[in-house]
Amino acid sequence: MATTTKQRLALAICDFLSTSLKDGTLSADDSDSIDVAINCIGESFKVDPSDAASVSAATGAQNLLQIYGVYEKLKSTTSSTSSSSTSSTSNPTATAESQRGEKVPTDAEKAQAEDLKAKGNRAMAAKDYPAAIDLYTRALALHPGHAVYLSNRAAAHSAARDHASARADAERAVALDPSYTKAWSRLGLARFALGDAKGSMEAYRQGIEHEGSGGSEAMKKGYETARKRVEDLEAEAADSAAASSPASRGGPGGAGGGGGMPDLGGLASLLGGGGGGNREGGGGGGGGMPDLGSIMSNPMFANMAQSLMSNPEMMQNLMSNPRLREMADRFSSGGGVPDLSTLMSDPNIADMARNMMGGGGGGGGAGRGGPGGNP
Repeated sequence: MATTTKQRLALAICDFLSTSLKDGTLSADDSDSIDVAINCIGESFKVDPSDAASVSAATGAQNLLQIYGVYEKLKSTTSSTSSSSTSSTSNPTATAESQRGEKVPTDAEKAQAEDLKAKGNRAMAAKDYPAAIDLYTRALALHPGHAVYLSNRAAAHSAARDHASARADAERAVALDPSYTKAWSRLGLARFALGDAKGSMEAYRQGIEHEGSGGSEAMKKGYETARKRVEDLEAEAADSAAASSPASRGGPGGAGGGGGMPDLGGLASLLGGGGGGNREGGGGGGGGMPDLGSIMSNPMFANMAQSLMSNPEMMQNLMSNPRLREMADRFSSGGGVPDLSTLMSDPNIADMARNMMGGGGGGGGAGRGGPGGNP
């Protein structure tokens, strides 16, 4: 009685040989040789091939030939699945194209596309950019979604100064294959040409990252050029903002820098003093009637008036000054305004003027002056 797997397999083999003689698979001439083989197997594995019960128990419902037939079918199915999987793994580009719903080119189409790309490269070397663009476009028609062809066409567009098309091709190329660093370089160039310095810097940074080892010299040079442009633009923006701020502009006769002394010449001219005539024909030192419209529209006087209205104590100090009282009396009696240069020589009045103009600082002319003003 067969008790081990190997003994049962030996009985199954003996049964297969015996059946092959009976069904005519083997000729009668082979009968003696088959009998010897069966006996040798039985003796070697310590089984009795002539025991029908033992053979039936070993083979079960299916004989050895049937079992092997099932094995072959399973093997064929497994082999087909494995082959398909291996093909997909070995050709990731075809798999990606299939997933994106793009046409998967045949081998013949791939070869034709490569030939067109090579012709496009020669056209680029000859500086025939329209021809190069056409050849790369034809290659893409045969093999859509090829990052190299898109990157090459981006270079041709840039050479032809069509930077918008170059940017579109390069962006699609890096999306398809981020590891293809030439596409990052061409994207950086296109963005820089279109005035997008920050976008250019980011493209070159990505290229350096994908190249590894700190990036190539060409990629690093592109990055530094874009970075310098970003810094220049930021500096220009800061200068423009500073130039447009009220503190840096100053009004006519206004304080320069940080709110320093007013322009006394402009003040005297507005009030009709200091030797300057006014629009009503007022005289010099004696002064005629000042131009009130000009006075009230002057930022310096607006600031002084606001300071006085918000500080009663300053107003009281101002009116208690003898020189200012003299000026007020003279103005009310039609005597004109005294020479302001003489008036501002009074330290008390000068100090009050500085306080009303927002604090001390270097005196300034029209829009010029101390730190914070226009260069």
